[in-house]
Amino acid sequence: MKEYYLYIDGEFVKENRPMQTVYNPATKEEISQVAMASKDDAKRAILAAKKAQKSWEMLPAITRANYLKKIATLIRRDRLHLADILQEEQGKIRSLAEVEIDFAADYLDYMASFARTYEGEIIQSDRANENIFLFRQAIGVTTGILPWNFPFFLIVRKLAPALVTGNTIVIKPSSLTPNNAYEFAKLVHEAGLPKGVFNLVGGKGSEIGDELASNENVGMVSVTGSVEAGIAVMKAASKNVIKVNLELGGKAPAIVCADANMDLAINAIKASRICNNGQVCNCAERVYVHKSRYDEFIEKMAKEFEKITFGNTKKANFDMGPLINQAGVDNANKMLNQALKDGARLEVGGKITDTSGYFYPATLLSNVKHEHEIMQKEIFAPILPVTSFDSLDEAIDMANDCEYGLTSSIYTENLNLAMRACKEIKFGETYINRENFEAMQGFHAGFRKSGIGGADGKHGLYEYLATHVVYLDYNQKAK
Repeated sequence: MKEYYLYIDGEFVKENRPMQTVYNPATKEEISQVAMASKDDAKRAILAAKKAQKSWEMLPAITRANYLKKIATLIRRDRLHLADILQEEQGKIRSLAEVEIDFAADYLDYMASFARTYEGEIIQSDRANENIFLFRQAIGVTTGILPWNFPFFLIVRKLAPALVTGNTIVIKPSSLTPNNAYEFAKLVHEAGLPKGVFNLVGGKGSEIGDELASNENVGMVSVTGSVEAGIAVMKAASKNVIKVNLELGGKAPAIVCADANMDLAINAIKASRICNNGQVCNCAERVYVHKSRYDEFIEKMAKEFEKITFGNTKKANFDMGPLINQAGVDNANKMLNQALKDGARLEVGGKITDTSGYFYPATLLSNVKHEHEIMQKEIFAPILPVTSFDSLDEAIDMANDCEYGLTSSIYTENLNLAMRACKEIKFGETYINRENFEAMQGFHAGFRKSGIGGADGKHGLYEYLATHVVYLDYNQKAK
């Protein structure tokens, strides 16, 4: 069985630590033993990052970028092995596992490209003989707390902008999917990244998460996870007024207008809903269909859902793999049962037929009301509730009536309706006539309880930079 150890200050720490068992969600079998970090380990990693940060920031940005490119090259070399690891511990279908690995390598190269392009400013002064300069400088030590649904990509989403701008970082992977992170650490070690610039400490969030968010030597903590996790991190960070960057939950609405290309809408919403086995914070989680097309939508989506296959993705080319654990299955069942009690109609799915892993079938619900829990709370399983609307005003009001505000989508052939959606839907992202999946050059951010700050693109890079304004007065005459 594989064993993995903490990576602190450029070394794998093989001193005695409690070990955690990691399971394959498709088989429920043990696949690895991973060292559990203590609060002292987290402090040690933060201090290593602090020690390394000044000299790292003093390097030219292009030199820092070249390390990112080297890591990207190593990822591409080992892409199949890394996809195997990711698929085994997270349950992705093979194609998505490979996409995640490849996208991570591309993301490193993309963020490295900012080394010569991120800029400060020269600001006009009200005084004669004065220049005002705005420098963009590294924050210092950053920390990243990761989820389990896209665990490999989320490492580089936090690491790449941090490192290219002169920060150092301590990463905590999810205790459910840590193996890929330690494989990443091996590549960082091989790339020769200076000691302390990248550190990896696995374990319980309750044990080390607070330290990573509240330690006085941390300048910024970035979290991708649940609303509850984000609130806990904000509370911890408030002790030392540490900057927080949060991507939290989502409940993405999809609006299907009367003039929509129905086949396009069906395919895009289906692809979005079952992506990563229904475990994506920005995938379509609730659908609003114009009443004139409602029956057609339900009939066509039911036929598509009936075709969706699921199982152990290491053995066959299924459309979906398992949920991450039994808690995910239990939560899906709980929400489904409540929806049925509320009057929803089960069109497809809903019955677990394979208990060899944490499998859940694609499930379609009709006759759902907007106020029902299934339309308001995040599901994180391949369950799709659908309701109808009379006017676009009503659809937009229902879409916005939610505690989350990450992503959304609308399907229409009418430019006027599309532009209204751009203006009136209060979500961080809106996809028009396509599935929900962001680009690395965009900006992935949310409204309301979906988070603070964002990631990707130029604006995501600037999340990892502080501003330093300098007033230079040159009134004195040269002698």
